[in-house]
Amino acid sequence: MKSMWQSGMGVLALIGSGSALADYAYNLQAPASQVAHDVFQLHNLIMLVCLGIFVVVFGAMFYSLIKHRKSAGHQAAHFHENTTVEVIWTVIPFVILMGMAYPAAKVVIDMKDTSNPDLTIKITGYQWKWGYDYLNDDIRFYSTLATPREQIEGKAAKGEHYLLEVDEPMVVPVGKRVRLLITANDVLHAWWVPALGAKQDAIPGFIRDSWFKADKIGTYRGQCVELCGKDHGFMPIVVEVVSEADYQAWVAKKKGAAQAAAADNAKAFAVADLVTRGEKVYQANCAACHQANGMGLPGTFPAINGSKVATGPIADHIQVVLNGRPGTAMAAFGGQLSDADIAAVVTYQRNAWDNKMGDLAQPADIAAARGGATEAAAPAAQ
Repeated sequence: MKSMWQSGMGVLALIGSGSALADYAYNLQAPASQVAHDVFQLHNLIMLVCLGIFVVVFGAMFYSLIKHRKSAGHQAAHFHENTTVEVIWTVIPFVILMGMAYPAAKVVIDMKDTSNPDLTIKITGYQWKWGYDYLNDDIRFYSTLATPREQIEGKAAKGEHYLLEVDEPMVVPVGKRVRLLITANDVLHAWWVPALGAKQDAIPGFIRDSWFKADKIGTYRGQCVELCGKDHGFMPIVVEVVSEADYQAWVAKKKGAAQAAAADNAKAFAVADLVTRGEKVYQANCAACHQANGMGLPGTFPAINGSKVATGPIADHIQVVLNGRPGTAMAAFGGQLSDADIAAVVTYQRNAWDNKMGDLAQPADIAAARGGATEAAAPAAQ
């Protein structure tokens, strides 16, 4: 008995320790914004109210069952309505609900107040990635899952941030009020970063807004929390909160990269360079549906290996990648990828696996296709 008592006390001590809470994550994430802190406190308050109601109701019930059982000699009472009792059990829940509604309404109203932002970012959900448009700084990029395919397929050990890491995180300055304009390109998504207290559905054809102001520099992770298709669990969110100086340096770096991408679109590439680049673009944007081997998923996503598109006229192939196929899961990549990236992925698809077409597309061909008339693509250099 003594050893059992000691074991029980040890468990209680472990549960009460901070290490246990850190290991088992019984509570919400540590808040990193005022709104998230308010949500955290509101959660704790409501849980305490629920605990108090539980103790009172079940305590009275079990007391009655034990103290007024038939085996103890008690007889069932015969009584009718009691106006005083009915008023009491109506007024008390009303008072409790009003006491809960006031702080809850205050937090919700604060969460919905997106006025006076220091920075506005438009967020667009795609199957399965996030697009970010910094409206104040004229920056645009896409954020996709960075977890290696080997980890997902169980061929390698899982990393520290498995399925919660991206190639391009959203970067914001600390202490600045960030307004989020959230929408979707295809199906319902939901942008959620719990530590920042920001969560909003992304609905095609609608723009919803939210906001946050991070109090601490750090990396905060979230996920899409609206079931959006096959790779719903593979579109994480990463927000990097940095100092104002670091943010300005990041803005300058992104603008420099945009200028380099524009110069890239004016180049003519060798087929080997296009294929190498195209494979990376394909793995980041196409492999989730069409598979790394180009065989697709029968009945769901068509194969590219041996397809009429990838082995047919290259102009038609470019149009499919640029504009997608309305009414199907094939998304339009014209707004997501640069001319050079589209040229590379088209060239890769036409020369990978069994598709030995021997031709290629240049960025100039993609630019012409955007204007409505695709020039004939050159044959691949031998």
